[in-house]
Amino acid sequence: MTALQNPPSRPIDHLVQFGAADAAALLIGDRVTTYADLDAGVGRLASWLLDQAGGPGERVASWSAKTRFACLMPLAAARAGLIHVPVNPLLKAPQVRHILTDSGARLLVTNAARADTLGDGLPDECVFQDLKVAEEVIDSGGQGLPLSIAEPDDLAAILYTSGSTGRPKGVMLSHANLWLGAESVASYLKLAPADCVLGILPLSFDYGQNQLLSTWHAGAAVAPLDYLTARDVVKAVARHGITTLAGVPPLWVQLVESDWPAETAALLRRLTNSGGALTPSLIDAMRTTFPQADIYPMYGLTEAFRSTYLDPGLVAAHPTSMGRAIPHAEILVCRPDGSVADDDEPGELVHAGPLVAKGYWRDAERTAQRFKPAPAASRYGGTAVWSGDTVRRDKDGLLTFVGRDDAMIKTAGNRVSPTEVEDVAVASGLVFEAVAFGVPDPRLGAAIVLIVRGKGARDEDGLAAYLKQNLPNFMQPQAIEWRDALPRNPNGKLDRVAIAADWKVTA
Repeated sequence: MTALQNPPSRPIDHLVQFGAADAAALLIGDRVTTYADLDAGVGRLASWLLDQAGGPGERVASWSAKTRFACLMPLAAARAGLIHVPVNPLLKAPQVRHILTDSGARLLVTNAARADTLGDGLPDECVFQDLKVAEEVIDSGGQGLPLSIAEPDDLAAILYTSGSTGRPKGVMLSHANLWLGAESVASYLKLAPADCVLGILPLSFDYGQNQLLSTWHAGAAVAPLDYLTARDVVKAVARHGITTLAGVPPLWVQLVESDWPAETAALLRRLTNSGGALTPSLIDAMRTTFPQADIYPMYGLTEAFRSTYLDPGLVAAHPTSMGRAIPHAEILVCRPDGSVADDDEPGELVHAGPLVAKGYWRDAERTAQRFKPAPAASRYGGTAVWSGDTVRRDKDGLLTFVGRDDAMIKTAGNRVSPTEVEDVAVASGLVFEAVAFGVPDPRLGAAIVLIVRGKGARDEDGLAAYLKQNLPNFMQPQAIEWRDALPRNPNGKLDRVAIAADWKVTA
C-alpha cells in the first residue's frame, strides 16, 4: 500500500455515517446501538457537553469504564467543537489530578465513587458531572447537534502518555490524525461490515480508541469489554461472534493458556498486537490456539499513532520483524545527521506524514525534542516524529526493532515512566531517594523494580501500602529493595545503570 501525499479526511464524528442505519455499531451487554442510534446519541451528548463546558475549544475529560458514554465521547466532543481528554480508569487520584490540571479541563464526567477519590483535588475551573446523567442524555430523545464542520487540523483530543522523565504529557490529536488513523487500520486489516471487533484495550490509549474508530470506518460492530480474567474474553468472543481481537503480549500469554472451545477459537479471523513485541514461541502458540486467524504484529507510538505492521503472510518467515509502514505513514531509518541509513545499518525510526500528532499540549520544550523537521529524504516534509527507537531495515524494506534510547518501562502493554513511580515513593515521606527500572518478565514483558534509600527504620509495609493507594496496578513494583546508600556518577546524580546492574547481580 502506497502512502498518499495529501490524503483527504473528514471531521471524526462523520464516522456515524459509514454503517447502514439499522446495522449494529456498538454492543454493550444486551444493548445494541445501531448506526442511526449512534448518530442520534452522539448529537444529544454533544449538545449537552457543549452546554456543560461553556463553549467550543474547551477540554472535557471522561474517566470511566467502557460504558456507552465512554464509547460515544470521542465523537460527541468532536461534534461539539470540544477537545476530549480520556482518562485511563486504572489511574489513581494523583495521576488524574495532574491530567485535569495540565489539560485545563472544564468538565469531568465520571461516577460519584471515582469523583470522591479526588477529594478536594478537582481543579477550581473543572466541574464534575455524574456519568449517570450523561447516559440519560444519550437516551433523552431531545434534538442533538448536527454533523460538525471541523477543519482537518482542528484539535479533537489530548491523549496522555508517560514520558521517560516526569509526569504524563498530553499528545494533541487533530480530526485528520484520528480520521486517517481509522482509515489506515480499517484498510490494512481489511475490516468489513460483517466483522465484529472485541474492544478490550483501554479507550484512553490510541490503540484502544482506534478499536472504535476503525471499526466504525468499516461500518462494522464493536463490543467493548472490561474483563477481569482471560475467561471473560473467551465468553465474549462466543457471545458476540467476534472476528477481530486486539491485544498486548501479556494478554496473549493468558489467552493461549486458556481453555478455548474449538468452535469459539475458529470465530476469530484476525489478531492484532502492539505495546510490545511477540516472541516466536508466542506466535506459534497463537497459531495453534487460533488456527483460522491472521496475526498482525504492529509497532506504534502515541505521537504518531501507529507506524508499522507486518503482513500476516510474512509472520512465519519474519516473526521478529516490525514490518513496513502502514497506509498514510512514511517511515525512515536515519543516522544522527538526518541522512538515511543503509540496509541493515541501525538508525533512528523517524515517522513523517499526516498521522504525526500536533505536539505536546502546552509543552513547547518537549515538543521541540520529539517533533522536528522531517529528514531531507522525506516525501512529506514538514514535521516528523523522531521516535528515539533504534531499528534496522533489511533489503526488502522490513524493519526490526533494536532498542529504545530512553528509560521507559513497557509493562503489560503500558509505557511507564520510572520518574512517576519514583516521585510517588519519595512523596510517601518514608524514603529519601528512589530508582525504578524494568527487568525482563515472561508474562509482563518487563517487571518494575524499585530501589530506595530509606529514612530511619525501614517501613516496608507502609511504603507498599502508600504505593498501592497512589499508583495504578500496572505501575506497582514487583520488587522493592532498601539500601543504606546508592551509587552516584561524577555529576553527583544517581547512577541508574550501576543501581540496575547491582540489583541484577544480587537478585
